[in-house]
Amino acid sequence: MVFTLLFGAALAASVLARLWLASRQVRHVARHRGAVPVPFDATVPLAAHQRAADYTIAKLRFGLLELAFGTVVLLGWTLLGGLQLLNELLLAAIGPGLWQQLALLVAFVVIGGLLEVPFTLYQTFVIEQRYGFNKMTFGLWLADMAKGAVLAALIGLPVAALILWLMAALPAAPWWRSWWLLGWAVWTLFNLLLLVIYPMFIAPLFNQFKPLADEALKSRVTALMQRCGFAAKGLFVMDGSRRSAHANAYFTGFGAAKRVVFYDTLLNKLAPDEVAAVLAHELGHFKRRHIAKRTVGLFAVSLVGFALLGWLSTRTWFYTGLGVTPQLTGAPNDAVALLLFALVMPVFSFFVAPLMSRLSRRHEFEADAYAVEQTGGQALSAALLKLYEDNASTLTPDPLYVKFYYSHPPAGERLARMATGATP
Repeated sequence: MVFTLLFGAALAASVLARLWLASRQVRHVARHRGAVPVPFDATVPLAAHQRAADYTIAKLRFGLLELAFGTVVLLGWTLLGGLQLLNELLLAAIGPGLWQQLALLVAFVVIGGLLEVPFTLYQTFVIEQRYGFNKMTFGLWLADMAKGAVLAALIGLPVAALILWLMAALPAAPWWRSWWLLGWAVWTLFNLLLLVIYPMFIAPLFNQFKPLADEALKSRVTALMQRCGFAAKGLFVMDGSRRSAHANAYFTGFGAAKRVVFYDTLLNKLAPDEVAAVLAHELGHFKRRHIAKRTVGLFAVSLVGFALLGWLSTRTWFYTGLGVTPQLTGAPNDAVALLLFALVMPVFSFFVAPLMSRLSRRHEFEADAYAVEQTGGQALSAALLKLYEDNASTLTPDPLYVKFYYSHPPAGERLARMATGATP
């Protein structure tokens, strides 16, 4: 009962906080819709500013509907007995054991995915379509969903089966021979392996990656990477326009498999010096070791998560407090522990989101500063303005909403830092 009350209080607090922050953002953006803010009034058309405001508000209002539905679904799985019922049905059909637990994971994911389909369709084919971003056909959307499901089964199920086997074969304590420590090691190695195989084998299943053909641009960015001490396996152009009008560039891979990827939409919108400036920003993350720091941080947090799961999985109140009987037919069901943990942790971790957002914004400022050192601030400023405008990113976000959610600083703050040369 105590844990039920704690979970209920945390859920209510997080939902109310999300509603309050979203309403602040909507009001703030709507209030400043009528005029382009002063730093941008000479470069950003009013029509583009208003389009960004409308796009932002539309996504926020739809997000509120998703939040309400997601909250009901979460309560349905937990306190209202949905997970308990699904587990009992599969136990009756299959009997206890590893296969039943894997079936429970699959059934949970399939049901959850089906419940999200209407929201995904509306987001893609109504909101994104209305503002000119969606380029996907319904057939391509179905193909992506089918490929994702097959990959999840081929890759995710063996990992899940191994972790469930470890949970059943090893104790949760002492820590030096516990299942959760070995399970964390498996999860970590799996993610490191994904960094290698994703760019070479998985990403090409969804997009085409062609070598950068523009020799002048290729020479420019190659010289920039050499100057920055960055080696990559290749420079590639991805057909991002096949799905969306949004533009981006990124690094992917690990070790010798590192590669630089430009969206074709980015190359179509930016001049060569602006593309180089965007790449210099990404190189700034590499030079300032942001990627390594984030990876290490992710693994450290995941270790804490596995240890917490190992402890909670042995506590009866964790199950009963969330509407589940921990044992049926005398056999523990570790899949139930995994699912309950996955369901409730986002509720509690929501309250540390501002700390993670702040760290991410600091890294973005540092990467901007590095790009200015390498390419000058004018090209990066021009590129950012084009990307903010083309991606319909609002120039007038609510400051508190920014502090809580934004992983990237608002345009005004970024450009001001670049203009003054201030350090983060």
